[in-house]
Amino acid sequence: MAEERKRSIALLLIGFFAIAVTLGVFLVRLRHAGPYVMPEGGAVIGACGLIVIAGLLLWQGAPRAFNWIAIIVMPVALFPAVYSIVGEWEEVISIYAVDGEGTQTNLRLWVVDREDGTWVGMPRDKALKHELDGAQLQMLRGGEFSCVSPALSADMETTRQIHRMKVEKYRAAQLAGAIGLYPLGASEATAVLRLDSCNGRRGECAMKVIPLAAAFPIWAAAASLPACPHTTGKTSLV
Repeated sequence: MAEERKRSIALLLIGFFAIAVTLGVFLVRLRHAGPYVMPEGGAVIGACGLIVIAGLLLWQGAPRAFNWIAIIVMPVALFPAVYSIVGEWEEVISIYAVDGEGTQTNLRLWVVDREDGTWVGMPRDKALKHELDGAQLQMLRGGEFSCVSPALSADMETTRQIHRMKVEKYRAAQLAGAIGLYPLGASEATAVLRLDSCNGRRGECAMKVIPLAAAFPIWAAAASLPACPHTTGKTSLV
């Protein structure tokens, strides 16, 4: 009887931990100023998986096999959820882009500042898919919207330096890199982009977006509509 009670308490603690992590995926984004940006992708999948797992663990009448299955599967759902929380704990910006198929996307990106401007990094195929180079896009940083024109760097030394600055700034990158899930060094598959202002259109973009975001913050974030026209005009850096 005592052994069964200990088991029930352990399952309850693990179940409530899964619920706490799920809430963390959504609540951590309240740390950022401006409209709330809903999590998506792996973070949402992980959170949904943890809710199911928590239900199985907290279900008093669940067969023991269900409990074991939930515990075994839990790390698979836990990692993307925890990674999202750690990644969102520090500074994150949103770039509202459009991919080659015309699908509007909110890119959540880590950002670093260098003497020559603001930089972001990502896999090169991701940058090409969303046609970021030379486009005019809406950026949300620190609760303020502005119009930026990303310029893709073709210089490998710049790519290495920006990527290194990112790893040094973000604890999530360091932790994921330590277990081989994030590249600690740049490669040919890495792209870095400098976020230049949109040739005098910065104020115009901010005026378009801020009133809408202030009135309907959650809707404005979910809509992910670019404030600036999505135009392309290659301006790669060398």
